[in-house]
Amino acid sequence: MGIDMKFCTAVNCMDGRVQLPIIEYLKKKFRVDFVDMITEAGPNRVLADHDNKSLVGSILFRIKISVEKHGSKHIAIIGHHDCAGNPTGEAEQRGHTLKAVEVVKERFGNVDVIGLWADKNWVVTEIF
Repeated sequence: MGIDMKFCTAVNCMDGRVQLPIIEYLKKKFRVDFVDMITEAGPNRVLADHDNKSLVGSILFRIKISVEKHGSKHIAIIGHHDCAGNPTGEAEQRGHTLKAVEVVKERFGNVDVIGLWADKNWVVTEIF
């Protein structure tokens, strides 16, 4: 891996519709060359609910690889419109995303962690 390559990490839904909008948004926002994509069905809810320890552990393990091996300094947790893995409304998904951000911050405190929302037009905005 070249020393000048910069990475960030996206914990994104597996839904193919949301991949490119997130990659484009993150590359521009963080001025990185690559986005390590960790996909799961409704990962914001998986991390927020913390019910499936196996899935949570898998997501956190993959984030660790991105941070430690690729030097990722930024992690984004994503929720999106019409999610089959988290079939709830926007407000509830935003809540899941913010809770998931806190879960990841607890584990990776030295890395910037943000929440993102992709709407029905696949426009990406940051959640605060």
